[in-house]
Amino acid sequence: MSTSIHTRERTARTSGVLALPLLSVELLAFFFAASAPSPLFVVFQNRWSLGASTLTIIFAVYAIALLVALLTAGAVSDHIGRKPVVVTGILVQVGAMAMFVAADDVHWIIAARIVQGLATGIVTGALTAAIVEAAPPDKKHIGAMLGSVSPLAGLALGALSSGLILQFSDTPVLSTFIPLAVFFAVASVLTFFIPESATPRPGALTSLIPRVSIPPAARTVFLASVPAIISVWMLGGLYLSLIPSTMTEILHIHAGLASGVAIAVLNGVGALAPIILRKRDSRTTTLIGAGALAAGVTIAMSGVVFGSGPVFFIGTSVAGVGFGSAFSGSIQRLSPLVQPHQRAELFAALYVVSYLSFSIPAIIAGRMVAPFGLLQTELVYGAVLVTMALAALITGLVPGPARRQ
Repeated sequence: MSTSIHTRERTARTSGVLALPLLSVELLAFFFAASAPSPLFVVFQNRWSLGASTLTIIFAVYAIALLVALLTAGAVSDHIGRKPVVVTGILVQVGAMAMFVAADDVHWIIAARIVQGLATGIVTGALTAAIVEAAPPDKKHIGAMLGSVSPLAGLALGALSSGLILQFSDTPVLSTFIPLAVFFAVASVLTFFIPESATPRPGALTSLIPRVSIPPAARTVFLASVPAIISVWMLGGLYLSLIPSTMTEILHIHAGLASGVAIAVLNGVGALAPIILRKRDSRTTTLIGAGALAAGVTIAMSGVVFGSGPVFFIGTSVAGVGFGSAFSGSIQRLSPLVQPHQRAELFAALYVVSYLSFSIPAIIAGRMVAPFGLLQTELVYGAVLVTMALAALITGLVPGPARRQ
């Protein structure tokens, strides 16, 4: 009997130790899969003779579906626990990867992106909260940092890997999505063996009513963080929707890997920046990020205007510092301000703002390309983005209330 008890305790400790890396990799993988289709747009474009507006739709329906899921299921894990929500989202993601594999026309791709968006929206708040909760009690800031870095690292690795596959594989779509389907299937099984970090409480059905709610203790800092969040995700939307066309039509770089490298540089530098700045307080990190965003986008747009690939990539690198720092600083400022049972609700609200900023500007820009041209559209987009980053420098000075334990 005692041997059995000791074995169960040892298994529980092991599964607890594995929870943080597993959950972080799962969050990374969702965003890996989110950016993986972008370098493949050229395949879809050539295969089915698609225009720029159709490519923007393929990008945008993902974000819209994600928003729908966030608005309905974003806070449900605060009531029924993290694991059921995470496992459900992973299984839906397996279905999305299978749809990419089976796609024989653009309608399948659009449908796959919708299902993928729903899956990501289901799990984003729950996974981010679970990562914070899986961190040791005295190192919750590590969980918050992983929760902010994992999406950026995933976006970088997904675009780069997909670009490499496009460059060297004869079947880039299959080579991208079959391994992802297998990974998510395995992840759904492994998640069953980690401990539940949230205490179930009543109100699950009520939480499914679409709404955005920010816990009172976090509202001041949340509102102050909105310009930074908008500028970060507007930048992400620009690179995932229009930059693949920019590489070929304006910068005249026709290698299939090019757009993947551009997206990877932005997100890769973005993932490293918070780690380098980890000893800075969260408000300083946010301010550094806002300044780097404004400077980097200005440099990158200069590269686009003058048709200079090197200048564009230098600007992308500088913007990447801002991309990661502003978002990471915002999450690290907000996370300690709420009680554990409010975390998924808070992160769901944060990602609603993120994905509105990710999708709506890109959709508008996609519609503007035909009448005004790609270059003019990007310059206006960049100007709005820089304005929001400068606003984030001002609102980032707002002090937050005392932290909650």
